[in-house]
Amino acid sequence: MGVELRSGFRDECGVFGVFDAEDAARLTYLGLYALQHRGQESAGIATLDSAGHISVEREMGYVADVFTEERLSRLPGRAAIGHVRYATAGASLLINAQPIVFATGRGPLALAHNGNLVNAREIRASLEASGALFTTSSDSEVILHLIARSRATTLGAAIAEALSEVRGAYSLLILGRDGIFAVRDPNGIRPLSLGMHEGYPVAASETCAFDLIGAKFERDVEPGEIVRLSSDGFSSHRFAFPRATPCVFEHIYFARPDSLVFGKSVAAVREAFGARLAREHPADADVVVPVPDSGMYAALGYARESGLPFALGMVRNHYVGRTFIEPKQAIRSFGVKVKLNPVRQVVEGKRVVLVDDSIVRGTTSRKIVRMLREAGAKQVHVRISSPPTMNSCHYGIDTPTRRELIASNHSVEDIRKYIDADSLGYLSPEGMLEAFGRPQQATCTACFTGVYPVAIEEEEREKESALEVL
Repeated sequence: MGVELRSGFRDECGVFGVFDAEDAARLTYLGLYALQHRGQESAGIATLDSAGHISVEREMGYVADVFTEERLSRLPGRAAIGHVRYATAGASLLINAQPIVFATGRGPLALAHNGNLVNAREIRASLEASGALFTTSSDSEVILHLIARSRATTLGAAIAEALSEVRGAYSLLILGRDGIFAVRDPNGIRPLSLGMHEGYPVAASETCAFDLIGAKFERDVEPGEIVRLSSDGFSSHRFAFPRATPCVFEHIYFARPDSLVFGKSVAAVREAFGARLAREHPADADVVVPVPDSGMYAALGYARESGLPFALGMVRNHYVGRTFIEPKQAIRSFGVKVKLNPVRQVVEGKRVVLVDDSIVRGTTSRKIVRMLREAGAKQVHVRISSPPTMNSCHYGIDTPTRRELIASNHSVEDIRKYIDADSLGYLSPEGMLEAFGRPQQATCTACFTGVYPVAIEEEEREKESALEVL
């Protein structure tokens, strides 16, 4: 019996690219390894060789399992892009694994996409009506069809023309004979960074991938910008007027704490969230305990601001895969216990402040509070380093539907009673934005406020995905 380890948000996607490197496929493998947290369903790499041919290897599973020595040996060339995926539009099937490779009049193209297109359904219907044949159920494929149909004289211009028709969130890497093109949507909702290593340009969803291969971070791809990676380095142009609204949830949960995302240290922002949370919701307690690993840095900030000691009162099992086999005999809270276990010596007889990044359905939080009480905690005060999550994401994060989000139809007091906490405090939207260092109008906070920076059709809101899941 397969059991999901996290009952809430699921990671999105990660992309990595390198141009003119001697061992492009292996460097891309390492880059994807660093980005594994952004998607665990499938992994893929596409390379371009000196003859202009694109080779691709894709498979379901983790990066380290997919890319054997044999597989990497089948990826020649000095240019490569790679992708790790968690399905947000299109079913979790091998046909939807990326990079997607497409034959065009400009030569072969490969595309890796982090994000979600909110008008992909209508574009696909129009393309199919005019004879286009789709090979996947992924929203990303419509971009390649639009590029292939463009009559622009250069690939960069064709990409710009294609993107003028799509709406939503997209950080893209497109590999072709003219180089690698790195693109962010005009709102810059998802991250994409540029770096240099030994004279060749690289791109990645997060800077932690640069750290692994020894590359130097240069800058982010700007919202509405197309950057060409070639043997000459970087060249760029704007294809749309920027309206930057980066996703705040990257810093709350998704990005690795050792990354720079949107120009900000993820670890530092999370600590700032925790410090503000301590000012807004102090607790008469003995110890601050994070839910590992998601609450770690916010708990550090909370402890520093409150003057309470920080302690690792829960241990996470890092060797659990996405599914596991349950015992035949029922064990209460078994799914959570496989992943998390309290340290009795830390929490017994203590008034505990338990810090986490979010409450989604509430079931996991309830089980964790119960485990702490069973381990002897005298009181459990839950503190959440984000506002109540009340709306689904339509920009590349797989979230439960609105009716499944406990905060969308229950008060904070109702949630406190459900999870059996002695008290419950959420970071305020104003406190979150102040700690993030960006105003409301320049940040995507849709999952908290319901204000979507890119308009969502009513049908899109109801379906909670851009394409039918097959």
